[in-house]
This record gives sequence, C-alpha cells and structure tokens, in this order.
Amino acid sequence: MERIYLDNAATTKVAPEVFEAMKPYLMEEFANPSSTYRFAGQTHGKVDDARKTIADFIGAKESEIYFTSGGSEADNWAIKGVADALSTRGKHIITTKIEHHAVLHTCEYLEKHGYEVTYLDVDEYGLVDPAKFEAAIRPDTILASVMFANNEIGTIEPIAELGKIAHNHGVIFHTDAVQAFGHIRINVDEMNIDLLSASAHKLNGPKGVGLLYLRTGIKVTTLIHGGSQERGRRAGTTNSAGIIGFGKAVELADERLEANNEYETKLRNKLIERVTTEIPYVKFNGHPEQRLSNNTNFCFRFIEGESLLILLDQNNICASSGSACTSGALDPSHVLLAIGLPHEIAHGSIRFTLSAETTEEEIDYTVEALKKIVDRLRSMSPLYEDFVKKNNKN
Repeated sequence: MERIYLDNAATTKVAPEVFEAMKPYLMEEFANPSSTYRFAGQTHGKVDDARKTIADFIGAKESEIYFTSGGSEADNWAIKGVADALSTRGKHIITTKIEHHAVLHTCEYLEKHGYEVTYLDVDEYGLVDPAKFEAAIRPDTILASVMFANNEIGTIEPIAELGKIAHNHGVIFHTDAVQAFGHIRINVDEMNIDLLSASAHKLNGPKGVGLLYLRTGIKVTTLIHGGSQERGRRAGTTNSAGIIGFGKAVELADERLEANNEYETKLRNKLIERVTTEIPYVKFNGHPEQRLSNNTNFCFRFIEGESLLILLDQNNICASSGSACTSGALDPSHVLLAIGLPHEIAHGSIRFTLSAETTEEEIDYTVEALKKIVDRLRSMSPLYEDFVKKNNKN
C-alpha cells in the first residue's frame, strides 16, 4: 500500500484550497503589505480579511489577533510577556506537567530569572483537577497556562471551568490551543480565555505562521523588537501568503468541523477497538471520551517505541512516539510519566493521529501490520520471554 500518514498531530497536509489562496501572494501580489503604495494595498486588505475570519472563528475582535511564526512563539510571547508586564504585582505562575515543551521550557527559563512556577499533577487520563488548580493559586499568582488538548494523548481539559476559577482570583488565563484550534469549537469569552496560542499547520494550513489571541486590556511586553508590524507589538515582515493561507484554513475548518469530527471519531474508535482487542498487553492512553476526535495513543508492553516506529515506516506507515519535537529523544514521554506510567511501559508508546482523508482500509492495513510487528519484536524480547514463562508456570 502507498504511504499511510497517521501523524496529523505533528503536522497536516496543506489543503488544495489553502495553497490556491496563497499562490497569488507568493508570485503576482508579492508586495510587502507595510508599504504605502497601492500595489501593497490589496495584500494588506487580504491580511486583514484573514484576521477577521480567524477572530470571528473564536468570538474575538480583529484587534485581538496577532500573527506569529507559530505556536511556540505565541506560547513564549504569552508567558514571558505577561510575566514581564506584571512582575511588580507577583512572580508566581501555574501550569501543568503535561504541557508542550514550548510552555514548559519557557516556564523553566522564567524560574532562572526569579519567578516561581507550580507544575500541577494530572490524573491517570491527563486531566487537571479544578479543585487542585484553585488550591495552587496564591496572592502573587499572575498567570495560569493550561493546554486546551494534549498533543500526545488527546485529552481535552476543562478549560472554561479553569478559566473561570482563574478569573475569580484575578489571575490571567492562557491556553495553548495548538492541537485544539480548528478541531474544537472555541469561544474565548464563554471559555474565560485571556490569551490563546494556535498554529496554522495543525489544520491544513502552512507551516511558519501562528497566532496569539490577546484579550483587550491584558498587559504584555513585546517579545520581538524591530519594526511596527502587528500594530507595533510584534516586529517582522508580515508573512502575507502564510496569513492568507491560515485564514483560508480556518474558513475550511469552520465549514467542515462537525463532519470531520464525526468521521474521524468513527475511524478512531475502530482503531482503538481493534488494537486493544486483537493485540495483548496493550494500554490505551488518555481519556476514553473527553479527547480529540483524531487522536489515539497506545503503549505496547515489552517493546521499544522506536523499534515499532522503524518497522511501521518500513510498512509505509507514518506514526509518532509522542511529540514530534521530542521524537529523537530516548527518554520516555513526560506526558506518559505524568499520568503515572512506569518507564518500562511508557517506552513502548505509539501515537496515531488521523485526518478526514484517512480511510477505513488504511486503518485495517495498519492494524494488520501492527500485529505482525508486535509479534516479531516480542519474539526477540527476553523480558517478554520471561513474562510468558512466569505466566505459564502459574
């Protein structure tokens, strides 16, 4: 079979409609939208159109959308920007142990510069307990950052409830919505969100463009200095084609969200059912229901995830052992350790993330290939051999 792409949490294919929307602004209409001549005016207008499309999608104002180079920059800007702007009020930040490294490493950076960070535990499904979240808030807490949906195990957090708790205590609330944006309906007012990070390439848009939603009145300092782009708050030549592509991707996501979720959920559930019933000693990770429609994550006991990935690739199947940003690491996923898995089980994790283009035939092919690969790897595992001998004696 031709390549089966089941790593859509890492990145997605640019939709044809997105590519067509971008093309003129890479070639014919290539002007810098910050220029004053008429040639640049049309490009500037299209960028503004994209800003409005995206703002409307999350119930925000156009003036509250700032374009960035991606989700990592948006996370850095949100957290460092608030921390710096409110440092005289307090230096305590709350986040969770399962955040993307764009958040975790930013918080670690701030700890080296006099800030204190509380890293909340999660339960076995990866959920934050609202009561523990509230208990962590102190008089000097200025910011809480909790991801909307986890990139590895797909669990969706109770964002609206957490945001309300934060607001009740005068704490600014940020969510890394990179995995959720375009896949879950989000309304920033109803969900009590002050800052939100997103990235175009997770919803069939181009790489290299993202956004920070910044609620009017929230104080943040500038992260990137230089020109006066993005109303003087984020310097750098406007990525016109990327932003216009982002706007088109959001437009498509808005039209197709419910249909895509229904289709992906059906295939996701089939994959979960077949893997967990046809392959022994498998653990399914994340919340069974409160999860992204396209996400599955399994741990296969007695097997290294890296070996699984290599053999899946030899069968033309693209998957991941967790976050793409850490796929080269030998350490087990920090997310799986945070939900209580021991190292030896966490090492055998594989994430399959589907799209609206994934077919039932691809799911069946993947499961059949996976069964053979698991059998092959376990046959070479002394740990598995000892386990079988021990069980046979009993």
